[in-house]
Amino acid sequence: MTTKSNNLRWEILGSRRLSNYLWAVIVTIGGTGFLLSGLSSYLKINLLLVSDTTNLQFIPQGIALTFYGVAGCLLATYLWLVIFWDVGSGYNEFDQETGKITIARSGFPGKNRSVEVSIPIEEVQSIRAEIKEGLNPKRVLYLRSQKFRDIPLTRVGEPIALSTLENQGAELARFLQVPLEGL
Repeated sequence: MTTKSNNLRWEILGSRRLSNYLWAVIVTIGGTGFLLSGLSSYLKINLLLVSDTTNLQFIPQGIALTFYGVAGCLLATYLWLVIFWDVGSGYNEFDQETGKITIARSGFPGKNRSVEVSIPIEEVQSIRAEIKEGLNPKRVLYLRSQKFRDIPLTRVGEPIALSTLENQGAELARFLQVPLEGL
């Protein structure tokens, strides 16, 4: 978060989080292992370093291992592409000099790769904090405006700390001179 006297900018972390890298590595290793096990049972050549799967019958065990391996490799490819494209990253910029709020996010390649929404500061009604605890906690700041529905301002995925959410919400509400709801 960078702050100047009349400008506030929050960088939003997209899919290049440590947890996404961890899942991509785990799924890649697992998918490759299953695929090599299935191919080893078909070719009767040991392709794995850790065990010998040439003794498995190709039908039905080898086919199942190959299917799971292909599915795992496809999922791993998807995860690595999402990380490479940095889907979900962007910024929130609040500029009092120009009187505009700019919210930008990047998505999947294509016609609408980047999404940018620009809202005049005068249209902002409030900043709303939504907090849900439990098995799947949700902690999100929303920008409530007159013309648009509530626009999420925080990152998707891992919930941020409650104190951080409160501080960001209070700072933004003070900066925009609008009320903070939900806390």
